[in-house]
Amino acid sequence: MAADSTGVLFDDFSYSGASDPLLAMRGWTVRSGRGGPGVPGVSWSPSAVSFPDGLLTLDSVTDGTAAGTVQAALFTTRQRFREGTYASRVRFGDTPVSGPDGGHVVQAFFTITPLRKDKDPDYSELDFEYLPNGGWGAQDTRLYATSWETYQAEPWDAVRTQTTERASFAGWHDLVIQVSDGRMRYYVDGRLFADHGGIYYPEQLMRIQFNQWFADLDGGSNPRTYRLQVDWIYHSKGETVSPPDVRNRVAGFRAAGIDFRDTVPSPSE
Repeated sequence: MAADSTGVLFDDFSYSGASDPLLAMRGWTVRSGRGGPGVPGVSWSPSAVSFPDGLLTLDSVTDGTAAGTVQAALFTTRQRFREGTYASRVRFGDTPVSGPDGGHVVQAFFTITPLRKDKDPDYSELDFEYLPNGGWGAQDTRLYATSWETYQAEPWDAVRTQTTERASFAGWHDLVIQVSDGRMRYYVDGRLFADHGGIYYPEQLMRIQFNQWFADLDGGSNPRTYRLQVDWIYHSKGETVSPPDVRNRVAGFRAAGIDFRDTVPSPSE
């Protein structure tokens, strides 16, 4: 474990709703408007984001049309994260909370630098993405860990490395990404899931993001709602923290009645 940690972010998501002013004060943005990823014409809405019982809850809805599709996302407003440990307790869902199943939903916890141009050499992204009903040309249930060098959207061309496990991950899981010494190690419930490095190592400061979107609008015309939930987020800047130590630190915050802490400096500080 490195000794040069220079900041910690912990959030227990104790908010009243998507319009709670504390969200912006604490550096979070609830996404609205339109834009990728996903099918052109779909919207992102704060109405799809809520915090029942202290759980970040993303409820994405589709009726098989772009106009009838609403996606959900929450992300840190500023890019100020690179090396260190990222961890979150996330609840994936295999079936919708209402309506028929079959939608190609993507449930994600990741870090990202916005792409400034096609094949931007300074792009950085580290993903956990769960596809319970398939998508992207395949029908099987699977979890991805993906580390990116760069990409272009049209025509699609991605420079990335990816580890895939084809199995159900429905339910609560502890997800950890360690970024240090040229390696990105992804853990699921304490198990090493993926180990990446080389050109895919992040070069730029990133933001932390949770989102739930639809890879396409296959799956029928009856309305259905999918749900992604998040219990907490933890980041330690410049420090490699083991999955058990992450759980112990989160338990320590909760035992002390701390629902939020942010000592990660902004780039200008």
